[in-house]
Amino acid sequence: MKNCASLRTIDLCHIALFAVLMTVCAWISIPAPVPFTLQTFAVFAALVTLGGRRGTLAVVVYLLLGAVGLPVFSGFRGGAAALLGTTGGYILGFLAAALVYWLCTARLGDGLRVVIPACVLGLAACYAFGTAWFVTVYTAHTGPMTVEAALAACVLPYLPFDALKIGLAIGLSRRLRTHLH
Repeated sequence: MKNCASLRTIDLCHIALFAVLMTVCAWISIPAPVPFTLQTFAVFAALVTLGGRRGTLAVVVYLLLGAVGLPVFSGFRGGAAALLGTTGGYILGFLAAALVYWLCTARLGDGLRVVIPACVLGLAACYAFGTAWFVTVYTAHTGPMTVEAALAACVLPYLPFDALKIGLAIGLSRRLRTHLH
């Protein structure tokens, strides 16, 4: 397997471009009964377009930009407070999603029969990590919180929107991908 030193300049440009796309999509808030951003779309667009390895690197770059304080997260937030707060686990969960996607596609290929379940499993990993984080931080700072209550507040309202974003990411990325390689 190639290491990071073997990335070509064009690979680095694609990784940077998708880290920027994640930033812009984090800033776009869609008004709905439960408002949502397009971050999930951008994460899965990066993974499906660039592949598991380069897509995961784009997610890592995005997270590092936010960790050092650049306002790349929703609401123009960045820094440790954004990552360590109650919803920071969902942001960090993007890395879990990327790693699950990478593992699935590295072992099983990147055909549509693998990509769709890999995205769904990746989203489940993101939700699992984020929900565990939410319950832990909320309980430590505010009071008891059950997993069921956290799922009802932080996951269930977003499922239809995230399913739509994953479908859109797969549809657009599969077309875009042929032009990038």
